[in-house]
Amino acid sequence: MSDALILELKKLIIETLKLEEVTPEEIKDDGQLFGEGLGLDSIDALELVVALEKIYGVVIPDSEVGERVFRSVKTLAQFVREQSKNSSQQSAISKGNKK
Repeated sequence: MSDALILELKKLIIETLKLEEVTPEEIKDDGQLFGEGLGLDSIDALELVVALEKIYGVVIPDSEVGERVFRSVKTLAQFVREQSKNSSQQSAISKGNKK
């Protein structure tokens, strides 16, 4: 599953965390982002949460959701897609209620 959003998220991770020695191709779609994988830590997670909120408007409300979302780039992309879809549906519902 190599699509535009996954590539975009890999670039976001590299730019946000200043991983100058890492290329998007080196980050596996299903590879762990924390611990054994890319080796990110809790400070990195906070920086990514802020970047995701700013760029995609998605909110990661707590550490439980964060652990699930930040398992891999693939799970992160899935979360962004789900949140974007939910946000679009909420927008449509809000507009419908204003009529």
